[in-house]
Amino acid sequence: MKKIAALFALLATALSVRAAIHTQTVDYKIGDSTCEGYLAYDDALKGPRPGVLVVHQWMGLTDYEQNRCVMLAHLGYVAFAADIYSKGVRPKDYSEAGALATKYKTDRTLFRQHLNAALDVLRKQPNVDAKRIAAIGYCFGGTGVLELARSGADIAGVVSFHGGLDSPTPADGKNIKCKVLVCHGADDPFERPADMEAFENEMRNANVDWQLIMYGGAVHAFTQPMVDGSLKGAKYNERADKRSWLLMQSFFNEIFK
Repeated sequence: MKKIAALFALLATALSVRAAIHTQTVDYKIGDSTCEGYLAYDDALKGPRPGVLVVHQWMGLTDYEQNRCVMLAHLGYVAFAADIYSKGVRPKDYSEAGALATKYKTDRTLFRQHLNAALDVLRKQPNVDAKRIAAIGYCFGGTGVLELARSGADIAGVVSFHGGLDSPTPADGKNIKCKVLVCHGADDPFERPADMEAFENEMRNANVDWQLIMYGGAVHAFTQPMVDGSLKGAKYNERADKRSWLLMQSFFNEIFK
C-alpha cells in the first residue's frame, strides 16, 4: 500500500512539472485563529478559470489533499485546499482525528463558518472565475461540502467522496443552490441506512439536482491510497477511485460548461 501512495504522489509531482503548476501555502484568518490552506494552479494558463475548493478528511490537511489540488490544477482549475482545523493542528492518530472531526460535526454552524471562510479565500484569487466554483471533499470533508451547500453557498456544485450524509437539520436542504454529486462505497459500514434514506428524502423534498453513485465492493475511504484496511471498514479501492475521479470530471464539465 505504501507503494501505491508513493506512486500517487509521484504522479501528482510529474503532472506539476509537466504543466508548470504553481503551488503555495496560504494563511487566512477565522476569528482569532490562523489557518494554512494550499493553493495550486497552472501558471501557463491566462485569465479567470473555474475554482475548486478541496476539503480534507479527518486527519486534516495532508499531502493527499495537496496532491489532489495539483491534479485539479493540471485539469485547468484553480484548486484551494481548506484548513478546517487551523494552522499546526494536525491529529497524531485516529483517536485525535475522531475528536477533532466530532467537534465540527456536532457543531454544524462552526463547521459551515470554517468552510465558507476557505471558500472566500478561493473566490478572491485573481485567476478564479467567481461564478464558476465547486467544492469536493473526502470523508469528513465529504460531509463538509454537503454542509457548505446546505449553508446556501453560491457555488455551482459539490462532490462528496465517501462523506457522511447525515444532517441534524434536514430542512436546510432547501438552502441548497447548487448541483450535488455523492460518490459512495456500496459496502461502507460507517453510513447507517437510516441516514442514507434521510439524505435522499432531504434532496427530494428540497428539489435539489442530485446524484448518488454507489461503487460495488468499495468501503469507506475508497479514494485514499494511504488507507490500508487497518481501520476496519475503510480501505483504498483503485477501481472506485478512478471511476469516481472520472465522474467528477464529467460533473465539472456539466456545471462549468
